[in-house]
Amino acid sequence: MKKLLLVTSIILSMTTYANTTKTTKPVQTKASSINFDISTEELTKIGEQIFFNEASSKTEKLVWWNDGEDFPSLGIGHFIWYPEGYNGPFDESLPKLKEYYISKGTKLPKILADNKFAPWKNKTEMEAKRNTPEFKELIDFFNNTKDIQVTYIFRVRLTAALGKMLEKTENKKHIQDQFKRIAMSTNGLYPLIDYVNFKGEGVMITERYKSQGWGLLQVLEEMKGTTTGQAALDEFSRASIVVLTNRVKNSPSERGENRWLPGWTNRCNTYKTFR
Repeated sequence: MKKLLLVTSIILSMTTYANTTKTTKPVQTKASSINFDISTEELTKIGEQIFFNEASSKTEKLVWWNDGEDFPSLGIGHFIWYPEGYNGPFDESLPKLKEYYISKGTKLPKILADNKFAPWKNKTEMEAKRNTPEFKELIDFFNNTKDIQVTYIFRVRLTAALGKMLEKTENKKHIQDQFKRIAMSTNGLYPLIDYVNFKGEGVMITERYKSQGWGLLQVLEEMKGTTTGQAALDEFSRASIVVLTNRVKNSPSERGENRWLPGWTNRCNTYKTFR
């Protein structure tokens, strides 16, 4: 039996660049694209790995409030959901996932359907509701729709990422080449899908410490090689660790982000070993 393939195409650019200097004149060419061919089985496996990365594969952590954070995280990707009145620096991803569910005709659980903002003001208030029927319904919903969540990250988040990054960088050819280098490597879609969900595209000005970002854009900027395959995955893993280590060094000391670095490093090491 043939595997069902999900095919997504990313338009790389209408322009090629001879180098990355500001004086370079772009040469107009035909648009090129990358076709991402991935089976539902492979995408499901990636979804389960993301679930492990974010929630240790524990169902109760599908609705979670991390210590030291001002918002809850939901689903396998720990999509951020801000309480009303909170204007945080990070990309709020849960509302966009909610829109995706609605576009697919998926019936939402009561908490998600009835609330534009996270209905809890803090972790204590949220945990007091954990054993209610509505809360259990919310957890079950995310546990039963893992396929939709990972498809959203792949089809919506990742496919839009390259265009967003190219708009924000002067090194367009380098970013384009490095993105394609990973995407065309065997098992290369996993690190791209996971990292863009994990730390974003790296284009938001609010997602900076000391003017330095930590998203996918910054990882690709850190990469230097040209070959595809295992060498590309090894370099992506190394570059992501460098970028996140720099984030921790630049972060406000009161956030205590150094406590997260060992886990982040372990996660980045999976980018070169995932099969």
